[in-house]
Amino acid sequence: MTSQSWHRSTRTPAKEPDATDPLQLGKAIRHHRKAAGLTLDAVHDAIGLAPSQLSAIETGKREIRFQTLQRLAALLGVTLDALTGDAPPSERAARELRLERAMRSPLWVQKQLPTMRVGPRTPDDVLETMLALVDELERTSEERIATPEEARRANVQLRAEMRARDNHFGEIEAEAARILRDVGYAQGPLSQHLIAAITERLGFSVHHVGDLPHSTRSVTDLRRHRIYLSRSSRGDHDPRSVLLQALGHHVLGHDVPRDYGGFLRQRVETNYFAAALLMPESAAVAFLAEAKAQRQLAVEDLRDAFAVSYEMAAHRLTNLATHHLGIPLHFQKVHESGIIYKAYENDGVTFPADHTGAIEGQPVCKRWTSREVFDAPDTVNAFEQYTETPAGTFWCTAMTERSAQGEFSLSIGVPFSQARWFRGRATKERSASQCPDPACCRTPPVELAEAWAGKAWPSARAHSHLLAALPPGAFPGVDETEVYAFLASRT
Repeated sequence: MTSQSWHRSTRTPAKEPDATDPLQLGKAIRHHRKAAGLTLDAVHDAIGLAPSQLSAIETGKREIRFQTLQRLAALLGVTLDALTGDAPPSERAARELRLERAMRSPLWVQKQLPTMRVGPRTPDDVLETMLALVDELERTSEERIATPEEARRANVQLRAEMRARDNHFGEIEAEAARILRDVGYAQGPLSQHLIAAITERLGFSVHHVGDLPHSTRSVTDLRRHRIYLSRSSRGDHDPRSVLLQALGHHVLGHDVPRDYGGFLRQRVETNYFAAALLMPESAAVAFLAEAKAQRQLAVEDLRDAFAVSYEMAAHRLTNLATHHLGIPLHFQKVHESGIIYKAYENDGVTFPADHTGAIEGQPVCKRWTSREVFDAPDTVNAFEQYTETPAGTFWCTAMTERSAQGEFSLSIGVPFSQARWFRGRATKERSASQCPDPACCRTPPVELAEAWAGKAWPSARAHSHLLAALPPGAFPGVDETEVYAFLASRT
């Protein structure tokens, strides 16, 4: 084989039209035709290609036969590569191509946006304006898809706001108090009768079904003012709380969230609203103030007094303790694997955090109460412990609850000086943490490392829900088609 024949056989062949973007191919043909000074009629006279056909090819609306493309390339004095290459033939063609692709994209179609004809007579300023709008459309669309980092940043921002207001939302408390007055609430746990009265007073009816969409806790039909709940208990959610959260969206005037931050804020507000009804502020504060006076504050007592879950009682304590009792504190919900799922603090405790300041998804120190409780032999009563940390000594109380996702610890902690108000302050349990120093509990002891370093290959239990991008849509994780089909089936 000669050197010349070797080069011919190994050269990358020009792509045939069916392997080329029709829009880009059309732009290239039009560019080189104009550069050659040929009109549509001139091309027709030379190779017999009708002007209407060539115009459709140049706008990407019609395919071209490979043999015709070869004749056209010869007429224009260019190679097939010049017409079928990956790069647009000019900067202007690249801008036209981007706009036309954008107007044919699923995003453009989903938004039902009007299109425009793009051609050589489209003014440059019009083209630039349209491309700027495309950039903005794509940017806002990307914001709607909450990546893990965006979700973490939204969590950080919201937690900072909650800390600034001591986790107390006065406007939500006022709405809940007004509703409770309207239905004649007096004291104690909120009865099912009063919950039904609240629902009716707000203009809604409740319907229990066996086919609630799998991605939802409840579905609200705003057209007919119906709230659909599952007939069977779903997981770990109190059905009273689920109903009151659904009503909360209506009472608090929520619109469809524009981004993940808005979605997260609405979820926090509706959870708060439900807790403010199930544990009314006036009654709960009176109960807590009396317990503080007796130095017998305990989450489990608040839980039992209002017939709610331990987690809801712990959350409610964080709403009221600082604002009404002057007690700074922190809260954690930690998975049995050691990963923080929820957290709040205004007492100076140092939570593990990533570069964005996010706490969720981080492993908590093995010496903290929220981890030690998993090894406590008594699984019925609260576990209390004092823990020395670089930020000071903290007293914490914790209990565990099992859910479909595994076992979780729920803990409330306060600085040493505030422990005097809580039952369990006399605990003998002591621990010391040096985290975030890796030597505290993350770096293996020397003898173990020497024995096993390089000889072990564990398979990690990845918490994919904390790592994956959240599904797009107004309500992340909800199958809207399934929801709409469910509502349509009820007409």
